Amino acid sequence: MDTSDPGIVFDVDGRCDYCNNYNKTILPSWDVGEKGQLALAQMAATIKADGKGKEFDCIIGLSGGLDSSYVSYIAKAKMGLRPLLFHVDAGWNTDQGVANIEKLVNGLGLELYTEVVNWEAVKRMQVAFLKSGISDQDLIQDASFFSALYRFAQKHGIKHVITGSNYSTECCREPEEWGGYLGIDTTLFADIWRKHGDGKPNDDFTLVDIFVYKIWYQKILGMKVHHPLNLIPFIKTDVENELEELFGWQRFKHKHHESRFTRFYEDYWLPRRFGYEKRRAHFSSLIMTGQMTRDEALARIAKPEMDEHFLKQEFEYVAHKLDLTVDELQALFDAPKRTFRDYKNKRNLIGLGATLMRKLGLEKRFFR
Repeated sequence: MDTSDPGIVFDVDGRCDYCNNYNKTILPSWDVGEKGQLALAQMAATIKADGKGKEFDCIIGLSGGLDSSYVSYIAKAKMGLRPLLFHVDAGWNTDQGVANIEKLVNGLGLELYTEVVNWEAVKRMQVAFLKSGISDQDLIQDASFFSALYRFAQKHGIKHVITGSNYSTECCREPEEWGGYLGIDTTLFADIWRKHGDGKPNDDFTLVDIFVYKIWYQKILGMKVHHPLNLIPFIKTDVENELEELFGWQRFKHKHHESRFTRFYEDYWLPRRFGYEKRRAHFSSLIMTGQMTRDEALARIAKPEMDEHFLKQEFEYVAHKLDLTVDELQALFDAPKRTFRDYKNKRNLIGLGATLMRKLGLEKRFFR
């Protein structure tokens, strides 16, 4: 991590607040040994008890990426659960991501439900966000994914949501300046659409606001979100090898490459337009958890994951898929930069919630 995160703080020994938070807050209570195994068994027992008499006892959002693929395997093979695998197609799937989903579904013998988001609605909102000038360009996909998942689970009475979120590869959370906005903020979406949309309603792009799923769904209706990967050994290369051997699953060049837009956004748009390199956070997590050296990370950071010819082709692909010319997308790339603070939002309220979660010990990662 470096000062491209404008809020980063280094102590007198040169350690940043991400490292200090990991050592002081995450590491002391993170146990993947006997305590973790016991907690995993207790989690499984609770989910099974609540799921008696139901077709599924939990739901897992499956993208075809590493984390969601492995947690699907753990839920079925190690926890003995009956999950529904839930995939949201927002129009940007890579062939490799789709193939991995098929391999997991067939190999585990589980049922897959795919919800296809209205592409015209996604496209129109994506263009509005590009015109907004903010760095948070992946919010459209993330909001679509989680809104659809939570809405489906609530509608069908599935109380338990299992996520692949984990400390091992995600203990260093990217700051919000890098596009890491905290949750689904319908106020932000509405204001960006009002100022940069095409002047018509976009009713097919429906969202579940962060306070709806955090308070109504979880606190009032009792929906629970579980993180089993924090309770077991999770070493990235070992897990990739295991999934490959078991299912023929194919590893990606880097995190989030199961989405063609996310790959383009993180490898091209964000670092070249804003100077924000999410790989710094991704690699920092691996460094802190002993899976990568700092020298190895710096060598990877020194060049893009994809070569220039490929990135040029992806720029053209994204433009055409969004019904923009290459020159129009380039003009948006060169336009004045803005942040979410230039639009109406609920960031202060969301921040208070995140702070409360940390004080209660319900969230240990460092949010800023």
